[in-house]
Amino acid sequence: MATQQTTRSDVRHRHDRWLIIIGSFKILEGLLFVLLGLGVVRLLHRDIGDVLLRAAMALRLDPESHFVNILLDKVELLTPHKMRLISEGIFLKAGLDFVEGIGLAMEKTWAEWLTIGLTASFLPWEIFELARHFTWVKVGITLVNVLVLIYLLWVQRLRLRAHRRAQ
Repeated sequence: MATQQTTRSDVRHRHDRWLIIIGSFKILEGLLFVLLGLGVVRLLHRDIGDVLLRAAMALRLDPESHFVNILLDKVELLTPHKMRLISEGIFLKAGLDFVEGIGLAMEKTWAEWLTIGLTASFLPWEIFELARHFTWVKVGITLVNVLVLIYLLWVQRLRLRAHRRAQ
């Protein structure tokens, strides 16, 4: 009786659905940042204060309200150079989201480590912001990021164990 040997091509690769889901969300986040960046670029050589006043009136906000005046004061500080820097930062973030998302969706180990590094590096800032201005939305975002970080570390731990067993 002949023994049947299995080769790598015979074994079906089981896809990690959570990596694909996380990757898809990263790609969507990247798309949102591209749209935000395009919006900032569109505002580059426009009177942002005037745009803000029109938006306030379209939203039926009182243009003389304290909130609108605070926003107008902040908007006056934005020079075209600052707006360009802001848009570059937004597009850089979008690019990182695309790299992470595509890599995770393709289940690449380097993308998992990149996501671990980036997520871990932003957590102190998220916690600081949460302590500074508590909102439930920030709690939710921070919690999701912590869960993603824990999951990716768990996946890496399983890979390391499998690698050690194979040796």
